[in-house]
Amino acid sequence: MYIYTAMSKAIRQRHILELVSKAPVESQNVLRRSLVRNGLRVTQATLSRDIAELGLVKTADGYSLPDEEEPANSRVLPSLDHLLREFVLDVRPAQNLLVLKTAPGAAQPVAAALDAEEWPDVVGTIGGDDTILIIARSNGACRRVSDMIREAIA
Repeated sequence: MYIYTAMSKAIRQRHILELVSKAPVESQNVLRRSLVRNGLRVTQATLSRDIAELGLVKTADGYSLPDEEEPANSRVLPSLDHLLREFVLDVRPAQNLLVLKTAPGAAQPVAAALDAEEWPDVVGTIGGDDTILIIARSNGACRRVSDMIREAIA
């Protein structure tokens, strides 16, 4: 079991926002269990603080994002560039596939951030514990994605 670093708060809050953006979450206990299924152990007190910091609202249906002009995730989530600089250790292209080595426990949040960018050259990602597989549309697309990532981590 890995112990998450200071980044764990941002990772945990990203997961919380992803969960409540899909549908309201009935209770803190349901939210906590969902986080545990995603490999994030959290206490009720920490979860309460996260809910307050994220500005989630409790409705009759459960916890959800507030109705605002500015999306809640734009306030608390680190940028993709930050995640790449902080956690990506190596970039290894192989034809139309790109393998990123990350710090332990960081691959899934980085992969989720890559997916959220919706780059046209990327078909999809798979995030393990410390490895991300990026599937590019072509060998040329893989080179372009590799160059963007290398530039971000340089």
